[in-house]
Amino acid sequence: MKFVPVSKYFLLLIVLVAPQFSSAQSKLDKPNIIVFLVDDMGWQDTSVPFWTQVTAFNKRYRTPNMERLAREGMKFTNAYAMPVCTPSRVSLLTGANAARTHVTHWTSPDKDKNTDYEDPILKPVDWNINGFSPVADIAHTFYGTPLPAILQKNGYYTVHSGKAHFGSTGTPGSDPKNVGFDVNIAGSSIGHPASYLGEKNYDNPVKGKPHRNAVPGLEAYHGTDVFLTDAITTEALKAIEKPVTEQKPFFLYLAHYAVHTPLNADKRFLDLYLKMGLDSSEAKYAALVEGMDKSLGDVLNFLDKNKIGDNTLILFMSDNGGLSTTPARGGQAWTHNLPLKAGKGSVYEGGIREPMLVRWPKVVKPASVADQYVIIEDFFPTILDIAGIKNHKLVQKVDGKSFLPILKNANVKDQSREILWHHPNRWIAAEGPNIHYASAFRKGDWKLIYDYRNAKLELYNLKADIGEQNDLAASKPEKVKELATLFSKKLKEMNAQWPVFKSSGEQVPLPDVVAAKL
Repeated sequence: MKFVPVSKYFLLLIVLVAPQFSSAQSKLDKPNIIVFLVDDMGWQDTSVPFWTQVTAFNKRYRTPNMERLAREGMKFTNAYAMPVCTPSRVSLLTGANAARTHVTHWTSPDKDKNTDYEDPILKPVDWNINGFSPVADIAHTFYGTPLPAILQKNGYYTVHSGKAHFGSTGTPGSDPKNVGFDVNIAGSSIGHPASYLGEKNYDNPVKGKPHRNAVPGLEAYHGTDVFLTDAITTEALKAIEKPVTEQKPFFLYLAHYAVHTPLNADKRFLDLYLKMGLDSSEAKYAALVEGMDKSLGDVLNFLDKNKIGDNTLILFMSDNGGLSTTPARGGQAWTHNLPLKAGKGSVYEGGIREPMLVRWPKVVKPASVADQYVIIEDFFPTILDIAGIKNHKLVQKVDGKSFLPILKNANVKDQSREILWHHPNRWIAAEGPNIHYASAFRKGDWKLIYDYRNAKLELYNLKADIGEQNDLAASKPEKVKELATLFSKKLKEMNAQWPVFKSSGEQVPLPDVVAAKL
């Protein structure tokens, strides 16, 4: 074989071009990350069972794309958020628990407006009514380093589409671009849409003026029959075409307004549920759920079409339990969390346990099931772990724990972990089971609930009693004392705000003080 000398010019070309290939490859080594967040979706509002059995409610809904995600990824049967929306979203952004952020309730679009209802027994706490801020010294906000900004600084193209609700109008946190998103689609300070209907311009005018909750930035769809869920999905997928073309990793936060009220009918899916015999409200709600699932299918199809699914992580989650607490609606319910107790606004399982699915073909074993309990603030350290981002400077202390080890092995367990829910607020005017002024603490299978107004502790073993029907506090006082001590220690460490009795002006006792009297 004759030896052919390599031209010095060819060698020079290799030297010049090689770094470009290397750079492109290093970018592609970072996985794309999609957080698919649903609003007010209950644990049972899907055909995917998150319990040990399929229920009648699972049979009600059609969510084939959630089923696909469960087949191709991991199902979490003990996934938690906060009882209401803004605290969950701020915890996801910062990795900090609501007890630490003092964003314990939903924020109003109106700056400096307290959304707490007046309570006859307790004074309202001075919580962060304006939500989250990426800028220091903004009144009544939690200042922190947001997840999108960290990803953005580390080479990710960041896209927000849908509901933001991080902070009130006029504060830095109200604009997703201020928290590190390169692109913002339809995100603002509002917590729900005025309308899902394109023909109504996603608005519901009051006395001829735009509604406060009119969805911004979707003028291209005004006057059309495009449902809001489809509009924000279509725009999100358009936005990530740029990083896909440029071979740059992307972070897509697709946060649906669905399935929050108003119950506008998605006519594409409504008839099926009416023919099933559901009443109008339940049928409209089920259609909202199916429309949300179609969006998930559109995302999966986009990944397939562009052949990037193997290098894309999808995290599916809801921000709080289903709205099945009925007093505010005269007893009518259109979501059902059974066998879980209560719903949105409550620290019982119905208000905080969520449907969670994760697909990441390179790492997650198909059709795997993780029973280890995780909570919404865990998304922050997990996503940074997955992105390979270390030694980043943060303003806030992170309470979340990375569940990347669980994604690699569904059998990873940590029964010693302590998690906390803190809701020192009155959610709605009507009464309901533990939907006001309550906090909860879980360690292992044990969960302790504290009702402030009645200075009452409830103890449940979730493994034996997922519906929290059998309060064991009286029969297991030592377990109550053990958990109450840990509970109180955690509240103090996080500098959690604590309510005061109106009658006496005295602070409500901490859980360990109440437990000591048992």
